[in-house]
Amino acid sequence: MNTRRTVLKTLGASLLLQLVPVGARAAENARFVDVRLWPAEDYTRVTLEHDGALKYKYFLVENPMRMVVDISDMQLDKTLKNLTDRLKPDDPYVQQIRVGQFNADTVRIVFDLKAQVRPEVFTIDPVAEYKNRLVVDFYPKTPPDPLIALLKDQQQDAATPSYKDDEINRALNLAKADQTDKAPASESAKESPRKAKADADSTPQVRRLVTVAIDPGHGGEDPGAIGRAGTREKDVVLEIARMLKQEIDRTPGMRAMLTRNDDYFVPLGKRVQKARGVKADLFVSVHADGFIKPSARGSSVFVLSERGASSSAARWLADKQNASDLIGGVNIADKDNQLAKVLLDLSTTAQINDSMKLGGAVLGKLASVNQLHKAYVEQAGFAVLKAPDIPSILVETAFISNPAEEKKLNDPHQQLKIAKAIAGGVKEYFDKNPPVVRSRIA
Repeated sequence: MNTRRTVLKTLGASLLLQLVPVGARAAENARFVDVRLWPAEDYTRVTLEHDGALKYKYFLVENPMRMVVDISDMQLDKTLKNLTDRLKPDDPYVQQIRVGQFNADTVRIVFDLKAQVRPEVFTIDPVAEYKNRLVVDFYPKTPPDPLIALLKDQQQDAATPSYKDDEINRALNLAKADQTDKAPASESAKESPRKAKADADSTPQVRRLVTVAIDPGHGGEDPGAIGRAGTREKDVVLEIARMLKQEIDRTPGMRAMLTRNDDYFVPLGKRVQKARGVKADLFVSVHADGFIKPSARGSSVFVLSERGASSSAARWLADKQNASDLIGGVNIADKDNQLAKVLLDLSTTAQINDSMKLGGAVLGKLASVNQLHKAYVEQAGFAVLKAPDIPSILVETAFISNPAEEKKLNDPHQQLKIAKAIAGGVKEYFDKNPPVVRSRIA
C-alpha cells in the first residue's frame, strides 16, 4: 500500500512539473513575434514584441559605451536576429546591435552606442493589436535645450525650399503668377519710392515672435486610425503638420515647432511639456478622424471640456485619443510628479474661452476647404489639451475611415489646403487677440 502511494505521488509530481510552465519550460511558450526600431532626435526606441512572459536584466558598460540586455530562459530565433537589420546608419544614439546566445538559456543583446545615454527599459501588457512588449528607450544623458533646438530648426528651415513636393511648389508659383496677371497694369506704373515707404510704415511692427506648437498625432508604435486603403493617421497628419509649420514660419512675427518631426511616438504628457519648453503661445494638435461608420465625414475642431464632452461622439473620440499612451507605450514608473499634476489639473475657464476663439477661427477657415462635421467647436476631455496656460485645440482634418476623404488626405494639394486653412485661422486669432508682450524675443 505504501509502495503504491509512493508511486502515485511520484507520478503526480511528474505530471505537475509538466503542467506548470516555470523556469526553462517557460521559454517553450515565449517567442518573439516582431522587433522594431524607431530612431529620432528625441530618443531611439527598440521594441521587442513577444507572446509570453520574459525575464530580463540590463546594464551599461563604458569605454566604449554600450548597453547589454540579457533575456533569460530564451533561445535565439530568426525574429530576434532580424533586429540587427532594422538599425539605420543615421540613428543618433545606436551605432551597432549584436545579438547572440550568451549561454544555454540566455540571449544577449548588445547595443554599441554613439553617445552617453539615459536608458529606460520597461514592459507593456498586450493592447490593441500588440502582444507583450519589452521596450528599450535610449534618451540623451543631457537633453538639448528646447529653445536652442527651435532656433537651430528655424535656421535649417530658412535654407530649405518650402515643401518637399516639387508639384506643390509649382502650384504655388502658378497661383502667384495668376494673382499678378489679374492685378491692373496701371497699379505697377503708380509705384513710387514714397508709396513703398508708406507701405513699409503701415506694416505691423513685430514686438515679439509668436510661437505655435504643432502636434502631429500618434506616431511610432501608435499608428492612429487606419483607412480602408491602409492609410495610417500618423503619416498623413505628419505631412499636414510639416506644411502647417512652414506656413506659420512664413508668416511675419510667427514661428512654429513640431512635437515630433518624424515617425516616432511621443507620450501625451511629453507633447504638452514640449510646448511649454519653448514657451508656446498656443497648441494645435493635428489628427485625422476615424469612426465605426464609413459614412461619417467632415472636419472638426475640439477644445478641452471641464464638465464632460459636448456629445457622445466627442467623448468616444477623446477616450480613443487618450488611449494613445497605452498603444504607443509609456513607462508608467517614470511619470514626473509635476507633469502628472499638469495632466490632472483642470484648465482654467479663461484658457478654454481663448481656445474656443482659436477653434472658431480655425473652423471657419476649414469650412472653405472641406465639409464640416459639425458647424461649431466641440468639447471633450482630451489629455493632450490640458496645458492650463495656453489656448489649445485639436483639429480632426477629415475622416480617414471615409474612403473619399481618405483619398483626399493622401493628396498633397489637399494637405496643403488644410495646412493653409489652419494657419489662416491661427493668424486671424492673433490679429484679434495679440499675445502678451514679453521682456525680450526668445
